[in-house]
Amino acid sequence: MTVEQEWTRPEGREPLVPGTISPRRAVPARIARPEYVDKDEAVSDSGPFVQSPDVIERVRAASRVAALALQAAGEAARPGVTTDHIDAVVHDVLIENGAYPSTLGYLGFEKSCCTSLNEVICHGIPDSTLMQSGDILNVDVTAFLDGVHGDCNATFLVGDVHPRAQDLVDTAHAAMMRGIKIARPGREVNVIGRVIEKFVARHGMESVRDYTGHGVAEGFHNGLIIPHYDSAPMFDDVIAENMTFTIEPMVTIGSQAWEQWDDGWTVVTKDRSFSAQFEHTMVITADGPELLTVV
Repeated sequence: MTVEQEWTRPEGREPLVPGTISPRRAVPARIARPEYVDKDEAVSDSGPFVQSPDVIERVRAASRVAALALQAAGEAARPGVTTDHIDAVVHDVLIENGAYPSTLGYLGFEKSCCTSLNEVICHGIPDSTLMQSGDILNVDVTAFLDGVHGDCNATFLVGDVHPRAQDLVDTAHAAMMRGIKIARPGREVNVIGRVIEKFVARHGMESVRDYTGHGVAEGFHNGLIIPHYDSAPMFDDVIAENMTFTIEPMVTIGSQAWEQWDDGWTVVTKDRSFSAQFEHTMVITADGPELLTVV
């Protein structure tokens, strides 16, 4: 392993600690809420894996709104900006497009997106933390519109980053795209994870096993699990036309071992090495996957 490959986080950038969380953002009464908002369970987190043409078209519309909000978040990610500001940007774009932020009120989550900075693998809560040059920020956005969800995320570079951090982000994106390319009718979903894990390993990185992609439509998570590692013979659901699901590998530059903050959501690498992630919602066609979370 070269000295370059040993790099896992910027020198002098202290591990993250929880910041101050601002009050919950309001959603106009005219915008429909998912059934689970402010409840202890999400009844809609179930349902068919294969969707009707009507549901697919609604997921397409929700996914486009989510992609618009994600794009705006990336444009706002720069040194000196708080992750709470990113949440405000996402919230406003979703509301302007008539969508409800799917995470807001989901099983106790009080923000309109997830902001996972540096060593945060996933589910980071937007707060008063200021981003610095050299950071990387993942923003995870889900829009609820016309009774369905569209889900996407991306990792953005904040200022000037170390070349190895750039490599991490590029590898995470390429891993997602390789997983997407292999998702074709008749194959088991575990083939997606096999391709992703092998690709990531060639770059000296790890694909997080304990957090997965998922089916998405009328349910935020409908029970279909998409692994990002070689899980065979587990997770052997067969990919079929008109399935809608996400592929969203989390890639760590150090160890994938993780721990969770006391907030019950924020998942960080135990060694505090950087982590990056990308995600698309897609529909499976006869010819393969069609990405829906695009502008």
